[in-house]
Amino acid sequence: MAKPIQAIRGMNDCLPEQTPAWQQAEAVLRQLMSSYGYSEIRMPVMEVTGLFKRAIGEVTDVVEKEMYTFDDRNGDSLTLRPEGTAGCVRAGIEHGLLYNQERRMWYLGPMFRYERPQKGRYRQFHQFGVEVFGLNGPDIDAELIMLTARLWKVLGVAEHLTLQLNSLGQPEERAQYRQALVAFLQQHEDRLDDDSRRRMHSNPLRVLDSKDAGVQALLADAPVLSDYFGADTQAHFERLKSLLTAAGIRFELNPRLVRGLDYYNLTVFEWITDSLGAQGTVCGGGRYDGLVEQLGGQATPAVGFAMGMERLVLLLDTLGLVEPQPALAEVYVAAMGEGATVAGFALAERLRDQLPALRVMSHCGGGNFKKQLKRADKSGAAIALILGEEEIARGEVTVKYLRGQGEQRTLAQDELIEQLKQEGI
Repeated sequence: MAKPIQAIRGMNDCLPEQTPAWQQAEAVLRQLMSSYGYSEIRMPVMEVTGLFKRAIGEVTDVVEKEMYTFDDRNGDSLTLRPEGTAGCVRAGIEHGLLYNQERRMWYLGPMFRYERPQKGRYRQFHQFGVEVFGLNGPDIDAELIMLTARLWKVLGVAEHLTLQLNSLGQPEERAQYRQALVAFLQQHEDRLDDDSRRRMHSNPLRVLDSKDAGVQALLADAPVLSDYFGADTQAHFERLKSLLTAAGIRFELNPRLVRGLDYYNLTVFEWITDSLGAQGTVCGGGRYDGLVEQLGGQATPAVGFAMGMERLVLLLDTLGLVEPQPALAEVYVAAMGEGATVAGFALAERLRDQLPALRVMSHCGGGNFKKQLKRADKSGAAIALILGEEEIARGEVTVKYLRGQGEQRTLAQDELIEQLKQEGI
């Protein structure tokens, strides 16, 4: 017997018993985006490798260690997308969607990163993202945060999430701060862990996000980025905070929040939770005004966010907020005999034509009525419709109630649909 083939580590199946939780979250997201006037965009899961190196930054962990990259038959370097923003910008430039236009778009689909699989984080994961182009004020930053706050409220998880907020300033302000931060870190290099020592010169702001307790203690005395802000940056951040406060959205200022990708400027934010064990990020984003030009387009302001669907679904499941799922069927059609089987399929299709919301399951695989009714019960159906040769000859159907106290009856097939409507099935 051949050895069974298993899924690749970190790339998981979503089984029928698990998909309802995903469908619940996805339905809420789709309705929410429609209510805010955002349009869906769908991008390919594979792009040329240079797109991500230019967009994300060659010294980020994603590009250095986590991308699935390979050469195709033509020798071109291709990469399975590790995030959605770069591909969305590429599509916007390529199809002329961005220049001198306002665009509010969203996407949902698989992403790929080679990292150690753990609960809520996998090598193939699914991400919901929103990208807005052509608006440069803090009001659109505030709208995106308000949108996410409404999502938590609709899903029932609002009290389990905390908003952290920061500003990264503009590139020239960050460059001045970077010099001061590197000088500080060099003075205390002996207290840095290996990862922070490596990042000190290649991507020093990522040191601020270190998980090492000793490094975090050291950073309490480090220079503060906001001290290097000019008047425009400060005004942008103050206006954002005032808009959120007016909307009743509470936030924590976190000067160490930098996000993991190089393209951010000004606003950055994360929604975090401790309801999944160790504190984790459920959603994060910010402004990236330079990325469109960096990827070959005309200078265009932009802001967005993304959230991992696995972590969101895990949060719903952990908090017991996954909605009970309806039975597979409301009506189960059982038939005995070749002629009855043909008539049973015809009856089922007629029900689906006239009652399109009705969940109808037709028995397949043969067997006596006892076996068929056992299958009907397992489906969760409230009613079994029984067809035998006698019923066919008379143009009738037997209605058997599998739940409750309804009395079995025989009806003309023409009366069945009206009867089902009356019973609210």
